[in-house]
Amino acid sequence: MPAYAFGRNSIEAGSRAHGEITGWQLAALVFLPFAMGYFLSYLFRTINGLVSASLASELGLNAADLGLITAAYFPVLAAAQIPVGMMLDRYGPRRVQSALLVVAALGAEAFARSSGPLSLLLSRALIGLGVAAALTAGLKAIVLWFPRERVAMVNGYMVMLGALGAVSATLPAEAILVKTGWRGLFDILAIATGCAAILIYCLVPEREHQGLPASEAGGLRSILRDVRFWRVAPLSGACIGSAWSLQGLWASAWLADVEGMTRPQVVTALCVTALMLSLGAWMLGKLANWTRRKGVGPERLLALISVISMAAQLALVWRLPLPAIAPWLIIAIVGAATVLSFAIISDYFPKELAGRANGALNVVHFGWGFLAQYGIGVLLAQWPQANGHYPVVAYQVAFGVNLALQAAALIWFAAPREQRAGSPDRQASSENESVGADLVATSAERLAMSQAPLNQARW
Repeated sequence: MPAYAFGRNSIEAGSRAHGEITGWQLAALVFLPFAMGYFLSYLFRTINGLVSASLASELGLNAADLGLITAAYFPVLAAAQIPVGMMLDRYGPRRVQSALLVVAALGAEAFARSSGPLSLLLSRALIGLGVAAALTAGLKAIVLWFPRERVAMVNGYMVMLGALGAVSATLPAEAILVKTGWRGLFDILAIATGCAAILIYCLVPEREHQGLPASEAGGLRSILRDVRFWRVAPLSGACIGSAWSLQGLWASAWLADVEGMTRPQVVTALCVTALMLSLGAWMLGKLANWTRRKGVGPERLLALISVISMAAQLALVWRLPLPAIAPWLIIAIVGAATVLSFAIISDYFPKELAGRANGALNVVHFGWGFLAQYGIGVLLAQWPQANGHYPVVAYQVAFGVNLALQAAALIWFAAPREQRAGSPDRQASSENESVGADLVATSAERLAMSQAPLNQARW
């Protein structure tokens, strides 16, 4: 018997024998392995900010080189979301996530061996491809294994633990960097990522009725034709993508240029906001679970969080007399609002379409994050620097334009829509109900043929 039989093999055998998967098994063998993958994804996303000085000094890179190398991560992530979502729906999260994390491990090792801008760029892109399923695979597993009413709460735990990767990319990674250098740091990350891939493949159980071919599941077209998706996606993408871009790059610039903080003060502030991001994911998950029991859906909660986020950004633009870090703490929490967005999507579409639906929404998130990050930089560059700092008015204009776009997305979300017979809303809903009915029928047939079906997982 393989050494890992206590994990995947035993849980599948136990499920067939007893018809139930216990809570600790779900936590240890389903939830935590995927949370580990998302943790590594967040760490890779933010680690370049820590090693940029070392890269510049050793390889002679300028600011443009560093910006391009770092930004290569997001377009690859966005481009991979749809095909990755289709693979998740067809092959399941265990196989897809473990295979892609091997790619990320190879990318990290290639990054450690890079000797110039081109090799760094390609390695960074390879890492981005390797972690493309880090979140969506976990979300797919949650949808498959957990009751629908608990999806938002478990999503919150997933994002909370994953966001600790951003915390690890600050002071903890700095301690390793001092001892090993940036190449040694990426060697360690490559080994850790490879180990995560092995653990996911060996430990995570398969869901017996999980994968359906694209032709049976209705495909991506039914998602993209659903008006409900296009009502939520702009607001979710604008607010969450903006939070990612602001926290990932422009928070440090604002704190240094506008607030006049020193480098140690900036690093400490970023560590605090990263901790708030993790805590915010837990808070939003618990809040969504509580409000759902009170009859309030995650759509209203997403709208409320978006308004609060825009109020915090408005406080920055207007330079209200608040503690310098206070608005940034709110913005950090909004970066975890994917907890709500993916819970909304899981309500709209059947489980067999969850990978594609989450992937489509992630395209909007990553795409807006890239455009916001780049667009703010373009607007800032319209003003000359003074002693290496951009003027306050440059930030006010750049942040204000991005804020106006978020307000437009909120108006689009809140606009009343009357569903008439033959309207696109009604047609999309009918199509998805038909697809869902077919899927339920197919799953029922499979369960009827199974001698020992799995009960609905509870945790």
